[in-house]
Amino acid sequence: MPEDAVKLGDSSVLQSKRHATRYQILVQIAERQPAVNQQEIADAIGVTAQAVSDYLQGLAKRGYVNKQGRGRYEVTKEGVDWLISHTDELRQFVQHVSKDVIGQVEIETAIATTTIDEGETVSMTMRDGILHAIPGGTGNATAVAVTSATAGQDIGITDFEGIVNYEIGSVTVVSIPQVQNGGSSTADLDQVSKMATSHDRLAVTGVEAIAAAQTAGIDPDICFGSARAVQEAAIKGLSILLLCTPDQLSRHTDKLRNENISYEVIDASEM
Repeated sequence: MPEDAVKLGDSSVLQSKRHATRYQILVQIAERQPAVNQQEIADAIGVTAQAVSDYLQGLAKRGYVNKQGRGRYEVTKEGVDWLISHTDELRQFVQHVSKDVIGQVEIETAIATTTIDEGETVSMTMRDGILHAIPGGTGNATAVAVTSATAGQDIGITDFEGIVNYEIGSVTVVSIPQVQNGGSSTADLDQVSKMATSHDRLAVTGVEAIAAAQTAGIDPDICFGSARAVQEAAIKGLSILLLCTPDQLSRHTDKLRNENISYEVIDASEM
């Protein structure tokens, strides 16, 4: 298998018809909830109403949906998390097919470091997590500009050769206790502030973590969709300080482990 190929596990919605159907039914429930017509769902995804009923029972047992009454269902938090994880997988697969298999995406975007003319050969480098183009073809990775730009402007590039050399970033997680265990008041906020200055980006998740950042007088760069955003920022070579409540910890560390991103977890109450 090519190194850049997307690997699909046995639980993939692309590998398992059962998982694919479960995914479609959850999407239909989320769109229609709380009043769910099983026949309408069956017609929408091309299965029988009995099959929908059987799947609903299985989804309820897994805790992915709650039954509120006859014909009334709601997708639970666990169900939403399952949908998100498989939607991310599908998005990555589509990107892989578009870029690497059929080559639909031939033009990338970078930031010009100085004036560059259309047709000029440029060297590519990664700075602050963003691809930059430098005039000349002396770098390890080169491309050809398809638009003109001045310093700081976006520029279209194509015909890549070589590899952009940069190291994957790392993540330092500071676990902020939940309010019933002392909340942000238990953290050494002076130390948190010092740590923020030594990292490229600050991310927060959980109200206690937001309160810690505000009290420490530091503005977070990432407040929403932090699990995916932290993962993406680290992949692009940035160091991240993540203030995170314990209930949000695993959803972040799972994504980091999946991409082999280095991280450490520090208990704020022990700083």
